Amino acid sequence: MSKQTKNTNLHAAKSAKKDEFYTQLPDIENELKHYKHHFKNKTVYCNCDDPRISGFFHYFSYGFEALGLKKLITACYKNKSMDLFSTHDCEQAIYLEYQGDKNQSKVPDPEEIGVKAFKGDGDFRSPEAIKL
Repeated sequence: MSKQTKNTNLHAAKSAKKDEFYTQLPDIENELKHYKHHFKNKTVYCNCDDPRISGFFHYFSYGFEALGLKKLITACYKNKSMDLFSTHDCEQAIYLEYQGDKNQSKVPDPEEIGVKAFKGDGDFRSPEAIKL
């Protein structure tokens, strides 16, 4: 198989201006399994990572207790849409805070995840994002 054939989907995404790809959950699991002991009593901050479609948010929120995390924060730049290829045209940026399973359901439920609004656009260089 030629290199050109192997990259067909990437070339199509480039042409369609839909070239944002997220790290897949199995890749995250395979890499982070080597570092589990480093997360105990830590806050994980995923900056510029839309938690609604992020494999990292999924990994850390579903493994929160097993990893012994203190808190999980994920910040999102100008995006309230579930659309993977959002145009980021919403001026209200958000961040989520999760502090573990409070109702013993063994899953991160929406009522356990605090959705908070940034005053600005959520840019990773902004004072708000840096403060988190």
